[in-house]
Amino acid sequence: MKLGAFSVSLTVKDITKSKAFYEKLGFDSLGGDISQNWLIMKNESCVIGLFQGMFEKNILTFNPGWDQNAENVDSFTDIRELQKQLKENGINLLSEADETSEGPESLTIEDPDGNPILIDQHR
Repeated sequence: MKLGAFSVSLTVKDITKSKAFYEKLGFDSLGGDISQNWLIMKNESCVIGLFQGMFEKNILTFNPGWDQNAENVDSFTDIRELQKQLKENGINLLSEADETSEGPESLTIEDPDGNPILIDQHR
């Protein structure tokens, strides 16, 4: 199963302090808008999202159709196909993609320990 680019979405208390901390670890801003309380940061192939006030727990995130630079890739497995495979594998979906749609969609699942996993297709 090819899930796409991987990142960790972190819920943070103070996005300015978190940005400064991760910059000291060698991360640079890749995208986002600090005035909207979210940033995407990268250090080599490691990508993290910083989100203030947007969700309760840290989230493992996969982006079908993107590489680690948030650039489109030519070939990828559409989220609706991934959803079908997840269901066939007996994975419970907390939210589902609209199987009748095309383009951007998302779904969420949890691992056995309650860690949220977001599969978020942007194209």
